[in-house]
Amino acid sequence: MAAVSATGSAPQKLEKKPVKFSNLLLGAGLNMFEVTTLGQPLEVVKTTMAANRGDSFGAAMSRIWGRGGALGYFQGLIPWAWIEASTKGAVLLFVASEAEYYAKSFGASDFVGGISGGMAGGVAQAYATMGFCTCMKTVEITKHKIAAKGVKPPGTFATFMDIYRKEGIRGINRGVNAVAIRQTTNWGSRFGLSRLAESGIRKVTGKEHGEKMGAFEKILASGLGGGLSAWNQPIEVIRVEMQSKTEDPNRPKNLTVGKTLRYIYSNNGIKGLYRGVTPRIGLGVWQTICMVALGDMAKEAVEKLTGEKVTAKH
Repeated sequence: MAAVSATGSAPQKLEKKPVKFSNLLLGAGLNMFEVTTLGQPLEVVKTTMAANRGDSFGAAMSRIWGRGGALGYFQGLIPWAWIEASTKGAVLLFVASEAEYYAKSFGASDFVGGISGGMAGGVAQAYATMGFCTCMKTVEITKHKIAAKGVKPPGTFATFMDIYRKEGIRGINRGVNAVAIRQTTNWGSRFGLSRLAESGIRKVTGKEHGEKMGAFEKILASGLGGGLSAWNQPIEVIRVEMQSKTEDPNRPKNLTVGKTLRYIYSNNGIKGLYRGVTPRIGLGVWQTICMVALGDMAKEAVEKLTGEKVTAKH
């Protein structure tokens, strides 16, 4: 009996989560679908409202339509949003796996380890791939003010090379520190708030002992987590302002996160820092629907294609 109890109480061996090709393929596929459908139009509306803080939701929609009709809602999709969608998941999985492993090796719980992994992965996403992608998407969405003055705006790669020639790597990564702050706070709060929402839903539905949640319950929990994570919208507005091609003689040169915050607050107050929060909440909900509702179907297709069992949670 003593031998059995000793075996039963042996501490579980800490293992690093493997990063499988099937997981990377699933994440890239779901992200590509999300951004190519409703994701990019919501991103364009959010960015337009953050860059033109005097616009109402309707005025922002009219402004976008005036830039190119229905196609105006997909500015920045090819190639920047596609590059971001197909790579950010891989960066997150690799870095989050390492960070979670090391956090747990120092005694962190599963919950704290999960948050730590997500936050570290979010920072890595910003500096590895999302910094220059968000910068170029914002440039694409805001540069068309040049067209209003009767000047034909340059193509996307011409714009990229022009910024690179003038400002180098720093120029195409403008606002990357704001992206890093947004990503790390996003992942930390989304993980924590989704868990909080899930525990509340389990109490209401009587599934407090680990019973499987239905698709709608999963979407509700993750949607609440994603939507409530928009509390950090001020850092998103700061990011857009730092990357925007809008001309304003009163805007300080060599913008930092702090300088941009002061500039937006002095011109538009607290309301200005929350411009575009509605489409951002909508974007969070749409991402959740794609990951949860379509996740099982995509998981099955990827397993058939690769012959590997997908272990990533979606």
